Amino acid sequence: MIDSHCHLHDSEFFTPEEQADILQKCQKVGVEKLICIGTSHEDSLKACEFAEKHDNVYWAYGVHPSELYHSAGPDVDKATLRTACSNPSSRVSLRYTSSYVGTFAGSLCAHLPHHDLVAIGEVGLEYHYYEDRHDEQIKLFEEMIDLALRNDLPLIFHIREAFDDFFSVIDNFHGVRGVVHSFSDNKKNLKKALERDFYIGVNGMATYSTLPLPPLERTLLETDAPFLAPVPHRGEKNNPSYIPDVARWLAEKHQTDLKTVAEVTTKNTEKLFDI
Repeated sequence: MIDSHCHLHDSEFFTPEEQADILQKCQKVGVEKLICIGTSHEDSLKACEFAEKHDNVYWAYGVHPSELYHSAGPDVDKATLRTACSNPSSRVSLRYTSSYVGTFAGSLCAHLPHHDLVAIGEVGLEYHYYEDRHDEQIKLFEEMIDLALRNDLPLIFHIREAFDDFFSVIDNFHGVRGVVHSFSDNKKNLKKALERDFYIGVNGMATYSTLPLPPLERTLLETDAPFLAPVPHRGEKNNPSYIPDVARWLAEKHQTDLKTVAEVTTKNTEKLFDI
């Protein structure tokens, strides 16, 4: 199985000892790969560094919409960026063309390891917590989509209470592929997302809610660790070794077995992220 969306690299939530212990537990329970998701330029670099140190760990570069509200565009740690650029022969150039991405990345061009970089995300629109500056969110989102298309990478979408604008933005681009992370909306918007050939991320939140479920062939397993721990771990700090709990719940809902859920969702994740 694969955890397609976690934040295990984030030292604010996980100590190095916890990280090592969780990775060992993952191997024991059959979680063979995981993807660490960036939420800002600095956080993405941390995800990059974590992935470089561990086998079967991948990462995604993203600027979350909340960065518009939490930051005025922090300066990049120049030493960290120099380290990330130290081996140009094995790097990919993420090219920025306009203001918002350039501001939050602190550079018009960041050279980052390409062998473990699998997506641009998490990016999107967050209207639940932020009632203003939606135009700026859309602008940032458009630039992140452009970044993905320029680098032939899929996107990891964070969309909350903003699906009308999400579809309006997406439909202005061609060739967009990706996953709607932690889907928490209605059947109508699920159908629209599936019609656009997006995958849907299912995590622990589904185990204690009444969310509509996508077909298994369009489903990715995820934890969003340290958040959204599944039943029977609700209330605990979530971690990627809990992926089997989400998979077992899905097997019951789809009236199939755990092996089938593991095989289908793993195939989906490997196909989307080319891992």
